Amino acid sequence: MTRAYAVIVLPRARKSIERLDRTMRVRIQAALELLSENPRPPRSLPLVGETDVYRVRIGDYRVLYWVGDTIRIVEIRKVAHRREAYRS
Repeated sequence: MTRAYAVIVLPRARKSIERLDRTMRVRIQAALELLSENPRPPRSLPLVGETDVYRVRIGDYRVLYWVGDTIRIVEIRKVAHRREAYRS
């Protein structure tokens, strides 16, 4: 059995999650818990031009996160609607 990853939600992402309606917030929180067991689930995709940064789709929202394998951390960097997710 492998050791689970620690999931760290950055303040910017936490604010975005808190603004969502309850149903979507619960779905995203469940997905974040799953990332602690498997940071690269089958539907996650690496971001082009970034190192160790991935995205996962949850309905119309995207979760952008960084994976640190050596220190076993998943850092949630951004949670946004799909039309806003990739803008700086």
